[in-house]
Amino acid sequence: MTKVLVTGGSGYIGSWCVLALLTQGYTVLTTVRDLKKEPAVRAMLRAGGAPEDANLTVVQADLQHDAGWREAVEGCDYVLHVASPTLTSLPKNDDEMVVPARDGVLRVLRAAREAGVKRVVLTSAFGAVGMGHPEKSRVFTEADWSNVDGGIAPYQKSKTLAEKAAWEFVAEHEGLELAVVNPVGVLGPVLGPDYSPSLGLVQRMLDGELPALPKFAMGYVDVRDVADLHLRAMTDPAAAGERFLAISGHSLWVREIADVLRARLGDRASKVPTRELPVWTARALARVNPGLRILRPQLGRNYDATSEKAHHLLGWSPRPIEDTIADTAESLLALHTVTV
Repeated sequence: MTKVLVTGGSGYIGSWCVLALLTQGYTVLTTVRDLKKEPAVRAMLRAGGAPEDANLTVVQADLQHDAGWREAVEGCDYVLHVASPTLTSLPKNDDEMVVPARDGVLRVLRAAREAGVKRVVLTSAFGAVGMGHPEKSRVFTEADWSNVDGGIAPYQKSKTLAEKAAWEFVAEHEGLELAVVNPVGVLGPVLGPDYSPSLGLVQRMLDGELPALPKFAMGYVDVRDVADLHLRAMTDPAAAGERFLAISGHSLWVREIADVLRARLGDRASKVPTRELPVWTARALARVNPGLRILRPQLGRNYDATSEKAHHLLGWSPRPIEDTIADTAESLLALHTVTV
């Protein structure tokens, strides 16, 4: 049976990738930094409908250390490198995120090549594609790269430099194929408490924590479709040496997400704000509001992208983003992470 390693199986995208692989009958190994997370990982997969006879092994490996990686990749045909180092507080400097992310990618690629893995699929981000540029009238494609000297956030810089390091590694070392998936904001049902920051925006709207809606637009995609794209990029010959943006349709302004929530949830979306915060007001408030300070470079901007390449080369077809927004809200409500 085909054997696949998924790094970061306790994470939001990683858990859905594991679930998709198990559902299709693959033998799966997944890494966690602490084996104490194994029961939670298995509980999430059961909640997602994983087959009872699923062949899953959970192993310990940390992106910042060599230990465990050789054993994790042994006998694997493919690797989905989804995990990325995380910080519990804002970094004091960019290197606190950049160095672990870049070194972690190289650690996984090196182990995969030495083990004879056919292909690695790396989870990058739109943050490695469309940030740090003057506002553009056209949509972003896979030909674009974020400008790391353009004042971008440490996370975006880490994703950009880690992905570039991955491409440089496979260019310099024969015998290993690489494909990259660059998701935009990831939404969709949650299997556990570790989920995408994009869901936090939906949660805060449902909770009534936002007095007004910030004005910016970006793309969104369903986590289940992101997992599907990873599997397509893993096995399709056309994916080797390519990067793929993952976006459902086109970008949405935050007010459009709010409109979908009210239309789909009715009274349960009664706390969702209707007023949009003017850009100049939001920029002034960003001086004292940490949440707005993070968004300040995006205010008033429309970060649109296209997934035409994934459609054309891999036959990928994501579900309508309106359905995803509704499913996200229903999932958060079911987990009681929001109060109505």
